[in-house]
Amino acid sequence: MTHAFDLAGKVAAVTGATRGIGRAIALGLAEAGADVALLQRASGDTSLREEILALGRRCEVIPCDVLDNAQVRACVPETIHRLGGLDILVPCAGIQHRSPSVDFAEADWDRVMQVNLKSVWLLCQAAGRHMVEQGYGKIIMIASVASFQGGYTVPAYAAAKGGIAQLTKALANEWSSLGVNVNALVPGYIDTDMNEALIADATRSEQIGVRIPAGRWGSPDDFKGPAVFLASDAAAYVQGHLLAVDGGWLGR
Repeated sequence: MTHAFDLAGKVAAVTGATRGIGRAIALGLAEAGADVALLQRASGDTSLREEILALGRRCEVIPCDVLDNAQVRACVPETIHRLGGLDILVPCAGIQHRSPSVDFAEADWDRVMQVNLKSVWLLCQAAGRHMVEQGYGKIIMIASVASFQGGYTVPAYAAAKGGIAQLTKALANEWSSLGVNVNALVPGYIDTDMNEALIADATRSEQIGVRIPAGRWGSPDDFKGPAVFLASDAAAYVQGHLLAVDGGWLGR
């Protein structure tokens, strides 16, 4: 069965790969054989490119500020131009803003929705055009336990991640019969920069930890295997699915 997970000859594009879950996924795809386009701001860290090149894979850094819709639309054709194709898309860039809902600023709402939902939609639309035409593709969204739960003082984040869950299903309904798999990974509480405030709060961190059946917070590397699975032919009949990588949080 191992050949079914082999990504040799595939081209993947990943946003949010400068750190955290996105970085781990990009590296995991490269370790499984894929060439990788890192879609990121020009000022971002490029050390991951060197790691991927050291694996013997091709890797290109493609300018893509997810707050700039023109760059978002341009990075898919640029990836195809530089790497000769696109088979896997992982729009992983995300932000969070905490504030009581009565005080939540409109500008903060718009920024969270742009990064976490609109840019994802634009990337998927651009990649989908190419993948539908070639009759093959894998899109791996990054949802959240907030796709199912409302969270607390994160109204824009919860709304955006709820939208990601439904966008995953909507695109799968349209594109499954055309050879394109659209699924989502669902992170639980993961030890990343986004959660540094929760991690620093000893009381809250302990409360969260004891509720996770696995008995620990997740790490970015926990996403390598699930991402490779959804990107591979092993998941050929998996469509519109939200795969929780949460240590059992949602089942508690």
